[in-house]
Amino acid sequence: MSQRVWIAGGEVICGAGENLAACLAAFEQMQPGMGAMQHLRSVHHGTFPVAEVKADNAALAEKAGMPAHWSRTALLSMIAARGAWERSGLGPIANYRVGFVSANTVGGMDKTEHFMEDYLQDPSKGKLREVVHHECGSITDLVAARLGVRHHVSTISTACSSGANALMYGARMIRSGMLDAVIAGGTDALTRFTLNGFNTLMILDQQRCRPFDDTRAGLNLGEGAGYVVLVSDELAKTVQPWCRLSGFANANDAYHQTASSPDGTGNYLAMKGALDMAGLQPADIGYINLHGTGTQNNDSSEGLAITRLFAPHFPPASSTKSFTGHTLGASGGIEAVFSAWSLKEGVIYPNAQFAHRMKELPFSPATAFSKGNALRHVMSNSFGFGGNCSSLVFSENDF
Repeated sequence: MSQRVWIAGGEVICGAGENLAACLAAFEQMQPGMGAMQHLRSVHHGTFPVAEVKADNAALAEKAGMPAHWSRTALLSMIAARGAWERSGLGPIANYRVGFVSANTVGGMDKTEHFMEDYLQDPSKGKLREVVHHECGSITDLVAARLGVRHHVSTISTACSSGANALMYGARMIRSGMLDAVIAGGTDALTRFTLNGFNTLMILDQQRCRPFDDTRAGLNLGEGAGYVVLVSDELAKTVQPWCRLSGFANANDAYHQTASSPDGTGNYLAMKGALDMAGLQPADIGYINLHGTGTQNNDSSEGLAITRLFAPHFPPASSTKSFTGHTLGASGGIEAVFSAWSLKEGVIYPNAQFAHRMKELPFSPATAFSKGNALRHVMSNSFGFGGNCSSLVFSENDF
Protein backbone atom coordinates (compact mmCIF):
# COMPACT_ATOMS: atom_id res chain seq x y z
CA MET A 1 0.00 0.00 0.00
CA SER A 2 2.97 2.35 -0.58
CA GLN A 3 1.74 3.62 -3.96
CA ARG A 4 0.77 7.30 -3.93
CA VAL A 5 -2.35 8.44 -5.80
CA TRP A 6 -2.49 11.51 -8.02
CA ILE A 7 -5.18 13.54 -9.78
CA ALA A 8 -4.24 13.68 -13.46
CA GLY A 9 -7.32 15.60 -14.59
CA GLY A 10 -11.01 16.13 -14.03
CA GLU A 11 -14.20 17.44 -15.56
CA VAL A 12 -17.70 18.44 -14.50
CA ILE A 13 -21.08 19.24 -15.97
CA CYS A 14 -23.74 20.72 -13.71
CA GLY A 15 -26.30 23.47 -13.34
CA ALA A 16 -23.55 26.05 -12.86
CA GLY A 17 -21.84 25.25 -16.16
CA GLU A 18 -21.40 22.76 -18.98
CA ASN A 19 -17.76 22.18 -18.03
CA LEU A 20 -15.16 23.20 -15.46
CA ALA A 21 -14.26 26.42 -17.26
CA ALA A 22 -17.91 27.51 -17.33
CA CYS A 23 -18.31 26.69 -13.64
CA LEU A 24 -15.24 28.75 -12.76
CA ALA A 25 -16.72 31.68 -14.68
CA ALA A 26 -19.98 31.27 -12.75
CA PHE A 27 -18.11 31.33 -9.44
CA GLU A 28 -16.13 34.41 -10.40
CA GLN A 29 -19.19 36.26 -11.72
CA MET A 30 -21.40 35.13 -8.78
CA GLN A 31 -23.96 33.44 -11.01
CA PRO A 32 -25.55 30.45 -9.21
CA GLY A 33 -27.17 27.85 -11.45
CA MET A 34 -30.57 27.65 -9.77
CA GLY A 35 -33.75 28.59 -11.57
CA ALA A 36 -37.23 27.42 -12.51
CA MET A 37 -37.51 23.85 -13.79
CA GLN A 38 -37.11 23.62 -17.56
CA HIS A 39 -36.65 19.89 -18.20
CA LEU A 40 -38.09 18.15 -15.15
CA ARG A 41 -41.89 17.93 -15.26
CA SER A 42 -43.32 18.40 -11.77
CA VAL A 43 -46.37 19.81 -10.00
CA HIS A 44 -43.81 21.78 -7.96
CA HIS A 45 -42.56 23.60 -11.06
CA GLY A 46 -43.36 27.03 -9.66
CA THR A 47 -42.42 26.25 -6.07
CA PHE A 48 -38.87 24.95 -5.83
CA PRO A 49 -35.86 26.27 -7.79
CA VAL A 50 -33.45 23.62 -9.08
CA ALA A 51 -29.98 23.66 -10.62
CA GLU A 52 -30.62 21.87 -13.90
CA VAL A 53 -28.02 21.29 -16.59
CA LYS A 54 -28.97 23.78 -19.29
CA ALA A 55 -29.68 21.24 -22.04
CA ASP A 56 -32.39 18.74 -22.87
CA ASN A 57 -31.68 15.05 -23.38
CA ALA A 58 -31.37 15.39 -27.15
CA ALA A 59 -28.66 18.03 -26.78
CA LEU A 60 -26.86 15.98 -24.12
CA ALA A 61 -26.98 12.89 -26.33
CA GLU A 62 -25.42 14.83 -29.19
CA LYS A 63 -22.70 16.18 -26.91
CA ALA A 64 -22.04 12.70 -25.51
CA GLY A 65 -22.20 11.03 -28.92
CA MET A 66 -24.61 8.53 -27.41
CA PRO A 67 -28.15 7.31 -28.20
CA ALA A 68 -30.92 9.72 -27.19
CA HIS A 69 -32.78 6.93 -25.38
CA TRP A 70 -30.04 6.70 -22.74
CA SER A 71 -31.08 8.07 -19.35
CA ARG A 72 -30.04 11.59 -18.44
CA THR A 73 -27.92 10.13 -15.62
CA ALA A 74 -25.88 8.12 -18.13
CA LEU A 75 -25.53 10.99 -20.60
CA LEU A 76 -24.20 13.33 -17.92
CA SER A 77 -21.82 10.61 -16.75
CA MET A 78 -20.47 10.00 -20.25
CA ILE A 79 -19.81 13.68 -20.89
CA ALA A 80 -17.92 14.28 -17.65
CA ALA A 81 -16.06 10.95 -17.51
CA ARG A 82 -14.82 11.22 -21.10
CA GLY A 83 -13.88 14.87 -20.50
CA ALA A 84 -11.91 13.95 -17.39
CA TRP A 85 -9.92 11.33 -19.27
CA GLU A 86 -9.22 13.70 -22.15
CA ARG A 87 -7.95 16.35 -19.70
CA SER A 88 -5.58 13.82 -18.14
CA GLY A 89 -3.44 13.72 -21.29
CA LEU A 90 -2.89 9.96 -20.94
CA GLY A 91 -3.96 8.99 -24.44
CA PRO A 92 -5.85 5.78 -25.31
CA ILE A 93 -7.48 4.00 -22.37
CA ALA A 94 -6.49 0.66 -23.91
CA ASN A 95 -2.86 1.38 -23.08
CA TYR A 96 -3.42 1.01 -19.33
CA ARG A 97 -5.13 -1.02 -16.64
CA VAL A 98 -8.05 1.35 -16.09
CA GLY A 99 -11.02 1.14 -13.76
CA PHE A 100 -14.29 3.06 -13.70
CA VAL A 101 -15.79 3.67 -10.26
CA SER A 102 -18.95 5.71 -10.58
CA ALA A 103 -21.50 6.79 -8.00
CA ASN A 104 -25.19 7.50 -8.46
CA THR A 105 -28.41 7.28 -6.48
CA VAL A 106 -31.21 7.46 -9.07
CA GLY A 107 -29.98 5.20 -11.87
CA GLY A 108 -32.24 5.48 -14.89
CA MET A 109 -35.23 6.66 -12.87
CA ASP A 110 -35.75 9.69 -15.09
CA LYS A 111 -36.65 7.31 -17.95
CA THR A 112 -38.60 4.92 -15.75
CA GLU A 113 -40.89 7.70 -14.55
CA HIS A 114 -41.80 8.60 -18.12
CA PHE A 115 -42.36 4.98 -19.08
CA MET A 116 -44.85 4.49 -16.25
CA GLU A 117 -46.92 7.48 -17.37
CA ASP A 118 -47.62 5.83 -20.72
CA TYR A 119 -47.83 2.28 -19.42
CA LEU A 120 -50.39 3.03 -16.71
CA GLN A 121 -52.68 4.60 -19.28
CA ASP A 122 -52.25 1.76 -21.76
CA PRO A 123 -50.25 -1.43 -20.95
CA SER A 124 -49.54 -1.86 -24.66
CA LYS A 125 -47.58 1.40 -24.67
CA GLY A 126 -44.23 2.39 -23.24
CA LYS A 127 -40.80 1.36 -24.51
CA LEU A 128 -39.01 -1.27 -22.45
CA ARG A 129 -35.63 0.20 -23.33
CA GLU A 130 -36.58 3.02 -20.95
CA VAL A 131 -36.72 0.68 -17.96
CA VAL A 132 -34.02 -1.92 -18.59
CA HIS A 133 -31.34 0.47 -17.29
CA HIS A 134 -33.27 1.54 -14.21
CA GLU A 135 -30.84 0.31 -11.55
CA CYS A 136 -27.75 2.26 -10.54
CA GLY A 137 -25.14 -0.26 -11.71
CA SER A 138 -26.56 -0.35 -15.22
CA ILE A 139 -25.68 3.33 -15.70
CA THR A 140 -22.05 2.63 -14.80
CA ASP A 141 -21.89 -0.39 -17.10
CA LEU A 142 -23.22 1.57 -20.08
CA VAL A 143 -20.64 4.33 -19.71
CA ALA A 144 -17.73 2.00 -18.95
CA ALA A 145 -18.44 0.00 -22.10
CA ARG A 146 -18.48 3.13 -24.27
CA LEU A 147 -15.30 4.44 -22.67
CA GLY A 148 -13.55 1.13 -23.30
CA VAL A 149 -12.81 0.42 -19.63
CA ARG A 150 -12.06 -3.31 -19.31
CA HIS A 151 -10.20 -3.98 -16.07
CA HIS A 152 -12.63 -3.01 -13.32
CA VAL A 153 -16.11 -1.47 -13.09
CA SER A 154 -17.90 -0.67 -9.82
CA THR A 155 -20.90 1.38 -8.71
CA ILE A 156 -21.04 3.19 -5.36
CA SER A 157 -24.39 4.22 -3.87
CA THR A 158 -24.05 5.59 -0.34
CA ALA A 159 -26.36 8.58 -0.65
CA CYS A 160 -24.67 12.00 -0.74
CA SER A 161 -21.20 10.68 0.12
CA SER A 162 -21.23 8.36 -2.91
CA GLY A 163 -18.95 10.40 -5.18
CA ALA A 164 -16.29 10.85 -2.49
CA ASN A 165 -16.44 7.16 -1.64
CA ALA A 166 -15.87 6.36 -5.31
CA LEU A 167 -12.56 8.22 -5.12
CA MET A 168 -11.60 6.33 -1.98
CA TYR A 169 -12.34 2.97 -3.56
CA GLY A 170 -10.44 3.85 -6.73
CA ALA A 171 -7.48 5.11 -4.72
CA ARG A 172 -7.30 1.87 -2.77
CA MET A 173 -7.17 -0.13 -6.00
CA ILE A 174 -4.27 1.95 -7.28
CA ARG A 175 -2.45 1.79 -3.94
CA SER A 176 -2.77 -1.99 -3.95
CA GLY A 177 -1.27 -2.22 -7.44
CA MET A 178 -4.42 -3.61 -9.06
CA LEU A 179 -4.90 -0.70 -11.49
CA ASP A 180 -2.82 2.03 -13.12
CA ALA A 181 -5.63 4.58 -13.36
CA VAL A 182 -9.24 4.99 -12.25
CA ILE A 183 -11.91 7.36 -13.53
CA ALA A 184 -13.74 8.06 -10.27
CA GLY A 185 -16.64 10.30 -9.33
CA GLY A 186 -20.39 10.40 -9.69
CA THR A 187 -23.48 11.33 -11.66
CA ASP A 188 -27.15 11.98 -10.93
CA ALA A 189 -30.06 13.48 -12.81
CA LEU A 190 -33.06 15.22 -11.34
CA THR A 191 -36.16 13.05 -10.95
CA ARG A 192 -39.62 13.60 -9.54
CA PHE A 193 -39.05 10.79 -7.05
CA THR A 194 -36.06 12.65 -5.59
CA LEU A 195 -37.81 16.02 -5.57
CA ASN A 196 -40.93 14.60 -3.92
CA GLY A 197 -38.87 12.68 -1.38
CA PHE A 198 -36.90 15.70 -0.24
CA ASN A 199 -40.10 17.74 -0.18
CA THR A 200 -41.63 15.12 2.13
CA LEU A 201 -38.66 15.59 4.45
CA MET A 202 -39.46 19.34 4.37
CA ILE A 203 -35.87 20.34 3.62
CA LEU A 204 -36.29 22.10 0.25
CA ASP A 205 -35.92 25.87 0.08
CA GLN A 206 -38.34 27.85 -2.07
CA GLN A 207 -35.61 30.42 -2.64
CA ARG A 208 -31.96 29.99 -3.60
CA CYS A 209 -30.30 28.01 -0.83
CA ARG A 210 -28.16 29.81 1.75
CA PRO A 211 -25.63 27.32 3.15
CA PHE A 212 -24.23 28.22 6.57
CA ASP A 213 -26.50 31.25 6.83
CA ASP A 214 -28.46 31.67 10.07
CA THR A 215 -31.64 32.17 7.98
CA ARG A 216 -31.14 29.01 5.88
CA ALA A 217 -34.35 27.16 5.04
CA GLY A 218 -33.19 24.07 3.16
CA LEU A 219 -31.42 22.88 0.05
CA ASN A 220 -31.94 23.24 -3.70
CA LEU A 221 -31.66 20.04 -5.72
CA GLY A 222 -29.28 19.95 -8.66
CA GLU A 223 -27.97 17.49 -11.21
CA GLY A 224 -24.73 16.80 -12.99
CA ALA A 225 -21.62 14.67 -13.05
CA GLY A 226 -18.03 15.06 -11.95
CA TYR A 227 -15.01 12.76 -12.32
CA VAL A 228 -11.31 12.85 -11.66
CA VAL A 229 -8.67 10.57 -13.14
CA LEU A 230 -6.68 8.93 -10.35
CA VAL A 231 -3.25 7.64 -11.37
CA SER A 232 -0.31 5.85 -9.85
CA ASP A 233 3.14 7.34 -9.20
CA GLU A 234 4.43 5.81 -12.42
CA LEU A 235 1.71 7.34 -14.60
CA ALA A 236 1.84 10.67 -12.78
CA LYS A 237 5.43 11.08 -13.97
CA THR A 238 4.26 10.94 -17.60
CA VAL A 239 1.77 13.82 -17.29
CA GLN A 240 1.44 17.00 -15.26
CA PRO A 241 -0.83 16.00 -12.36
CA TRP A 242 -3.02 18.62 -10.73
CA CYS A 243 -2.31 17.43 -7.21
CA ARG A 244 -2.20 14.36 -4.96
CA LEU A 245 -5.04 12.63 -3.11
CA SER A 246 -3.12 12.42 0.15
CA GLY A 247 -5.81 11.46 2.65
CA PHE A 248 -9.34 10.15 2.91
CA ALA A 249 -11.63 8.62 5.50
CA ASN A 250 -15.19 7.42 5.92
CA ALA A 251 -17.09 7.29 9.22
CA ASN A 252 -20.68 6.45 10.07
CA ASP A 253 -22.33 7.89 13.15
CA ALA A 254 -25.52 5.83 12.51
CA TYR A 255 -27.54 8.53 14.29
CA HIS A 256 -30.57 8.74 12.00
CA GLN A 257 -31.74 7.63 8.56
CA THR A 258 -31.74 11.14 7.10
CA ALA A 259 -29.87 13.34 9.60
CA SER A 260 -26.36 13.75 10.94
CA SER A 261 -25.75 13.56 14.66
CA PRO A 262 -26.35 17.01 16.20
CA ASP A 263 -22.78 17.24 17.47
CA GLY A 264 -21.27 16.14 14.13
CA THR A 265 -19.60 12.97 15.40
CA GLY A 266 -19.36 11.31 12.00
CA ASN A 267 -18.29 14.54 10.34
CA TYR A 268 -15.49 15.02 12.85
CA LEU A 269 -14.26 11.43 12.57
CA ALA A 270 -14.15 11.62 8.76
CA MET A 271 -12.20 14.87 8.71
CA LYS A 272 -9.83 13.73 11.45
CA GLY A 273 -9.25 10.39 9.72
CA ALA A 274 -8.44 12.06 6.40
CA LEU A 275 -5.95 14.38 8.10
CA ASP A 276 -4.33 11.47 9.90
CA MET A 277 -3.89 9.50 6.66
CA ALA A 278 -2.32 12.55 5.02
CA GLY A 279 -0.03 13.09 8.01
CA LEU A 280 -1.34 16.63 8.46
CA GLN A 281 -2.52 18.89 11.23
CA PRO A 282 -5.71 21.01 10.98
CA ALA A 283 -3.58 24.14 10.55
CA ASP A 284 -2.17 22.69 7.30
CA ILE A 285 -5.52 22.91 5.50
CA GLY A 286 -5.79 26.05 3.39
CA TYR A 287 -9.41 25.71 2.22
CA ILE A 288 -12.42 23.49 2.97
CA ASN A 289 -15.05 22.70 0.36
CA LEU A 290 -17.97 22.25 2.72
CA HIS A 291 -20.72 19.68 2.31
CA GLY A 292 -22.92 22.70 3.12
CA THR A 293 -26.39 21.73 1.92
CA GLY A 294 -28.27 24.61 3.52
CA THR A 295 -30.41 22.49 5.82
CA GLN A 296 -30.69 23.25 9.51
CA ASN A 297 -29.24 19.89 10.57
CA ASN A 298 -26.40 19.55 8.09
CA ASP A 299 -24.85 22.98 8.45
CA SER A 300 -25.06 22.93 12.22
CA SER A 301 -23.51 19.46 12.61
CA GLU A 302 -20.79 20.12 10.03
CA GLY A 303 -20.04 23.51 11.53
CA LEU A 304 -19.75 22.14 15.05
CA ALA A 305 -17.41 19.38 13.84
CA ILE A 306 -15.23 21.95 12.07
CA THR A 307 -15.17 24.05 15.23
CA ARG A 308 -14.12 21.03 17.28
CA LEU A 309 -11.30 20.17 14.89
CA PHE A 310 -10.02 23.54 13.67
CA ALA A 311 -10.65 26.09 16.45
CA PRO A 312 -9.40 28.68 17.06
CA HIS A 313 -7.88 29.09 13.59
CA PHE A 314 -10.32 28.42 10.75
CA PRO A 315 -9.25 28.13 7.11
CA PRO A 316 -11.41 29.72 4.41
CA ALA A 317 -14.40 27.49 3.73
CA SER A 318 -17.43 27.61 1.42
CA SER A 319 -20.20 25.51 -0.05
CA THR A 320 -20.17 25.30 -3.84
CA LYS A 321 -23.68 23.83 -3.55
CA SER A 322 -24.76 27.46 -3.33
CA PHE A 323 -24.04 27.44 -7.10
CA THR A 324 -24.60 23.84 -8.21
CA GLY A 325 -27.42 22.82 -5.90
CA HIS A 326 -27.17 19.48 -4.14
CA THR A 327 -26.36 16.95 -6.86
CA LEU A 328 -26.67 13.97 -4.48
CA GLY A 329 -24.53 11.03 -5.69
CA ALA A 330 -22.64 13.33 -8.04
CA SER A 331 -21.76 15.96 -5.43
CA GLY A 332 -18.62 14.27 -4.06
CA GLY A 333 -17.24 13.86 -7.58
CA ILE A 334 -18.10 17.38 -8.71
CA GLU A 335 -16.63 18.89 -5.55
CA ALA A 336 -13.51 16.72 -5.84
CA VAL A 337 -12.87 18.34 -9.22
CA PHE A 338 -13.45 21.80 -7.73
CA SER A 339 -11.18 21.03 -4.77
CA ALA A 340 -8.36 19.62 -6.88
CA TRP A 341 -8.54 22.66 -9.15
CA SER A 342 -8.65 24.93 -6.09
CA LEU A 343 -5.32 23.51 -5.00
CA LYS A 344 -3.79 23.58 -8.46
CA GLU A 345 -4.69 27.21 -9.15
CA GLY A 346 -4.96 28.64 -5.62
CA VAL A 347 -8.71 29.26 -5.97
CA ILE A 348 -11.14 29.87 -3.11
CA TYR A 349 -14.78 29.68 -4.13
CA PRO A 350 -17.51 31.98 -2.80
CA ASN A 351 -20.46 30.89 -0.69
CA ALA A 352 -23.37 32.57 -2.50
CA GLN A 353 -26.42 34.05 -0.74
CA PHE A 354 -24.62 34.28 2.62
CA ALA A 355 -25.49 37.21 4.88
CA HIS A 356 -25.87 36.11 8.52
CA ARG A 357 -23.39 34.08 10.58
CA MET A 358 -24.91 31.09 12.34
CA LYS A 359 -25.30 31.88 16.05
CA GLU A 360 -23.74 28.61 17.19
CA LEU A 361 -20.58 28.95 15.07
CA PRO A 362 -17.49 31.17 15.50
CA PHE A 363 -16.73 31.35 11.77
CA SER A 364 -18.35 32.42 8.51
CA PRO A 365 -17.83 31.05 4.99
CA ALA A 366 -15.88 32.88 2.31
CA THR A 367 -18.13 35.09 0.18
CA ALA A 368 -15.76 36.27 -2.56
CA PHE A 369 -14.03 34.44 -5.41
CA SER A 370 -10.26 34.68 -5.20
CA LYS A 371 -7.33 33.10 -7.00
CA GLY A 372 -3.59 33.08 -6.54
CA ASN A 373 -3.90 31.88 -2.94
CA ALA A 374 -0.94 29.90 -1.61
CA LEU A 375 -2.74 26.62 -0.90
CA ARG A 376 -0.83 23.47 0.00
CA HIS A 377 -3.69 21.26 1.20
CA VAL A 378 -7.44 21.35 0.55
CA MET A 379 -10.22 19.36 2.21
CA SER A 380 -13.54 18.32 0.65
CA ASN A 381 -16.46 17.07 2.76
CA SER A 382 -19.33 14.82 1.63
CA PHE A 383 -21.85 13.69 4.24
CA GLY A 384 -24.77 11.42 3.39
CA PHE A 385 -28.00 10.00 4.77
CA GLY A 386 -27.60 7.39 7.46
CA GLY A 387 -24.60 9.26 8.84
CA ASN A 388 -22.29 8.08 6.05
CA CYS A 389 -19.58 10.75 6.26
CA SER A 390 -16.53 11.09 4.01
CA SER A 391 -13.68 13.57 3.73
CA LEU A 392 -10.94 13.88 1.14
CA VAL A 393 -7.64 15.76 1.42
CA PHE A 394 -5.79 16.98 -1.67
CA SER A 395 -2.16 18.05 -1.44
CA GLU A 396 0.07 20.08 -3.71
CA ASN A 397 2.05 18.53 -6.52
CA ASP A 398 5.50 17.86 -5.05
CA PHE A 399 7.16 16.20 -8.04
